[in-house]
Amino acid sequence: MAELVVGIKHIRDGIEAQVVLGADMSVVGIIGTAPAADALLFPLDTAVWVNSNDQTLLTALGATGTIVDAIAGISSQVEGIDGAAKCLVVRIADNADPHAVITSIVGVEANGTGIWAFLDAPQELGITPRILIAPGYTSQVQSGLGTPVIVAPGSGGANGTFALAFTGGTGTGAVGTFTVTAGAITSVAISNPGVYTVAPTLSFAASAGLTGSNVTVALEEQTNKVCANMPTICGRLKAKFIPEGPTSSRAAAISWLENLPQSDTILHPLRQDAKVGVVTKPLSPYIAGLYVRRDAEFDGVPGHSIANQPVYGLTSITPTIQFSIVDGNSLGQDDIDKSFGIMIRGETGVDGALTDGGWTFWGTDTLSAASEWMFANVCRMRDYIEINQIKAIRYYLGRYNITHQTVQAVINTMEGQLSKLRANGDLLDYRIGFDEDANQPADLRLGFITVSFQAEEPPVLRKVTINSRRYEAALTGLARSIAIQLGTQDAA
Repeated sequence: MAELVVGIKHIRDGIEAQVVLGADMSVVGIIGTAPAADALLFPLDTAVWVNSNDQTLLTALGATGTIVDAIAGISSQVEGIDGAAKCLVVRIADNADPHAVITSIVGVEANGTGIWAFLDAPQELGITPRILIAPGYTSQVQSGLGTPVIVAPGSGGANGTFALAFTGGTGTGAVGTFTVTAGAITSVAISNPGVYTVAPTLSFAASAGLTGSNVTVALEEQTNKVCANMPTICGRLKAKFIPEGPTSSRAAAISWLENLPQSDTILHPLRQDAKVGVVTKPLSPYIAGLYVRRDAEFDGVPGHSIANQPVYGLTSITPTIQFSIVDGNSLGQDDIDKSFGIMIRGETGVDGALTDGGWTFWGTDTLSAASEWMFANVCRMRDYIEINQIKAIRYYLGRYNITHQTVQAVINTMEGQLSKLRANGDLLDYRIGFDEDANQPADLRLGFITVSFQAEEPPVLRKVTINSRRYEAALTGLARSIAIQLGTQDAA
């Protein structure tokens, strides 16, 4: 093209701040069974987008399985908003043995099966699940081999590292090795604890000549495999996971809770079941639906807690948990202190009841070991901020060189996002910085810049302390008023 010789030419070269658009944090990922589903519409180990009011796809799912019940539970919470929730469902093979189903749910990363299928959804479907549930399959636990204890190392054995053998016991699957140095056992390692109800005996026959050895191993309760693997999926998707624990007893639920990963991706574990009519169902879909409803109330911004919110569609909850907002010794108070999420029945005329009627959920905590990420709404809000920053700032990559104007445009983009969130009450305050020490010439030469931001999401209100005292000055005022009225004292 010939260069203009005479005239006016416009070149749009401004580096402007980008508009930060909101991410959808309310998409629910459901993994479970639907044995009567149309296999063409719902192939195994494949994420499928289903709106909760799409009757065509709901019919194609069939009438049985955990996915069908989960969508119904989610949908019962969002009526009156848009009438639908976005769901990504992954169907796995059904089996009468829950542990076989759990194995299918966990799947294989290399094959993209089970929960790993969620990772394909953003690219293949253009939608990312942010709230993950596996209804009915997160409470089951198994026992496997624990840490071996070398009681007697033995002597005379061939040196080296050998495969362990296992004899007796009830169960299968254990794998391990042992090391012999100077003729004696120096270490025993279990690489796969297997699944056992009675512990096997360890055999060290692989080390020829070894005698007098004695190594004991006891069974230990293992973390539910779905719960153990979900934080990895959540971390890659910036999603959260709502697990369900045993409902048979509080002791079983606490033991299960103690084995869960300490992660801010796990939200207020549940230890109750929902009852719809006379049918017992997993509770997690109802709580996931509550997140969908709550986010919609604030135009999709996920910075608000779902605690003290009514849950619809339930006729009962099992087990019931005694709770009082004025009695720290109530069982529910201790459950909340342990980071459980609990359903509470309203009671008319009871001073310490949370509500006067219906079923209300209380759950605020994650299982993070760091106190600053203790609250679910705070963690979801930080995910929301970071996801949106990625979407906006990626525009500058490769398009612009590192200049003062480019860095300012990036900062202005972050400023526009965070100032709006602060104005709406979704952030208390924030700071954005560009530290010279964090941006060394070597990094800049490689095209790298470092920009920081600090922000404080509002914590959820959990306790109000009211100091109640007598007010003696009121009696002095009363005496003066009486004296004035009786004429024994002048008003002045």
